[in-house]
Amino acid sequence: MSLRWRQLMKRMHPEGIPWPGSVLYTLLSSTKVFLRHYDLVARDIAHYGPANRILDIGTGPGHLLMVMRETLPDTELIGIDISPAMVVQAHRKINTHTPNARIKVLAAAANALPFTGETFDRVVSTGSLHHWKDPVRALSEVHRVLKMDGYALMYDLIRDMPEAVCKEIRDQFGGLRLAILWLHSFEEPFLNAEEMEALGEQTEFSVEETKFTGALCCLVLQKCALQ
Repeated sequence: MSLRWRQLMKRMHPEGIPWPGSVLYTLLSSTKVFLRHYDLVARDIAHYGPANRILDIGTGPGHLLMVMRETLPDTELIGIDISPAMVVQAHRKINTHTPNARIKVLAAAANALPFTGETFDRVVSTGSLHHWKDPVRALSEVHRVLKMDGYALMYDLIRDMPEAVCKEIRDQFGGLRLAILWLHSFEEPFLNAEEMEALGEQTEFSVEETKFTGALCCLVLQKCALQ
């Protein structure tokens, strides 16, 4: 796929999911392959140690927040989504499946986070980075609200999934689900790992690495004191 075509998709692709797409996405994200990845991501986030407060950007129907409540029971969890329709879906899911879970969800954009500086120990995002119209500005906002030495963990599908990762997904979920993930890359402006790192390098973050958590590539960023 050419760079020009991906840039055109980026301009045309909505940053949020409006109704009725929000309902359809909630159903899709409740399937086995999605739920398994939310579990993998929550466990990976927990590996970075305890946290008093975590922000989930592009939280969608709130699946990751609900799984993080299990893996990080004492952490204050806040999710945002630019789509008010998705926030409605998140409230509905959370109130139905994990009532009184001490989870907050509100409508807000990644490039204008409604929080004061150094509010969160961790900022995470799953499947949202490629939607952002101005990802460098959004990551700079993440840097602002993150506490010193905190981590930003940006998980997303990428265009060039390594063969070893493809094999693992194929073995776990079957060839059909892998094909669906692969075809998905033709309709959405996904990045590759090098492009994800390049975004991080345009901010004040220290780019630690890119790694895979299931089918998702994770860009690991840390907020460090200037040398």
